[in-house]
Amino acid sequence: GTSRQIPQTIIIGVRKGGTRALLEMLDIHPNIVVAATEVHFFDWDENYVKGMDWYRSLMPFSYGNQITIEKTPGYFTSPQAPGRIHDMNSSIKLLLILRDPTERVISDYTQVYYNRVESHKPVQLFEDIVIKNGALNTKYKAIQRSLYDVHMEKWLKHFSLDQIHIVDGNTLIKDPLPELQKVERFLNLPSRIMSSNFYFNQTKGFYCIRSDGRERCLHESKGRPHPLVNNTVLEQLYSYFREHNAKFYRMVNHSFDWH
Repeated sequence: GTSRQIPQTIIIGVRKGGTRALLEMLDIHPNIVVAATEVHFFDWDENYVKGMDWYRSLMPFSYGNQITIEKTPGYFTSPQAPGRIHDMNSSIKLLLILRDPTERVISDYTQVYYNRVESHKPVQLFEDIVIKNGALNTKYKAIQRSLYDVHMEKWLKHFSLDQIHIVDGNTLIKDPLPELQKVERFLNLPSRIMSSNFYFNQTKGFYCIRSDGRERCLHESKGRPHPLVNNTVLEQLYSYFREHNAKFYRMVNHSFDWH
């Protein structure tokens, strides 16, 4: 009695915002099934041309009472994704998980840094990438990805605000349950995720998941220590994002505890 369904909900981003943690935590819910990998259907042309049947073939089998969710953090910053998702299902519910934009930039850098170290490629200091000729390098992709107002504007051309639920990534890491309960309500699902589904792992420094008698933590690539960043550079980033954040807060009628 199961079949592969096109997702009724998509986690559209943001990269290094906590999308994997959110997906794994929602997977606890009996009425949710999740795609195992990032599909990159709506943001990569070479995948999009393969068509809807190919997209569906990558989804898990589900029962009629279950919601299928996929997550691809690249969707949020993609110029094509909002229109393409709207063409597929104009009434879809979208989940967007965000965190402090400066923290997100540093986390973005950290991931690339470790990937380069593991591939024996040369690495640059964070400050040397972020500052060029004494000024903030606003063309740096990681900074561009943190301009939430710029990207959100594209989504709001296709979807109403009540179709997009914003998860506070900073709160999800510190206290997952309230954020997940909000998602349950947004998806009109019965409340099934409980505090007993989480335990704090002292070694990793974040919450791990307990469900179906099993315990699991996010991959070791998650929660890596960030480099210590020069205070002057931090202040430049905070200052640059301040106006963008204020604009974003107005757009979504909600404020966040960001620098």
